[in-house]
Amino acid sequence: MSEPAAPGYYRHHIFFCLNEREGGQACCAQHGAQQAFEHCKARVKALGLAGPGQVRVNRAGCLDRCAGGPVAVVYPEGVWYTYVDQADIDEIVSSHLRDGVVVERLRLPPEVGR
Repeated sequence: MSEPAAPGYYRHHIFFCLNEREGGQACCAQHGAQQAFEHCKARVKALGLAGPGQVRVNRAGCLDRCAGGPVAVVYPEGVWYTYVDQADIDEIVSSHLRDGVVVERLRLPPEVGR
């Protein structure tokens, strides 16, 4: 029997910026964001965390924090992450999305913007 949907429909909702800027401007797409998104989606599914009441992994356009790219944000907490590789994504999935514990070392500093 599946657990009931959370008040926000998903317990955690993670958005990956996949924006690509023209003219050589800094953007998440230059830093493997698409691959990170796909890896996160696969890990969430493999761990049985996907679906209503659990976790949703989504692509997003520009999240306007390019200077810290690549970036992802987890709601409802509003925790912003930056990441380097698949191991970082795995840690976000297992620690935050599965266990509810924020990965402090990957948090994007609040002052980092565009």
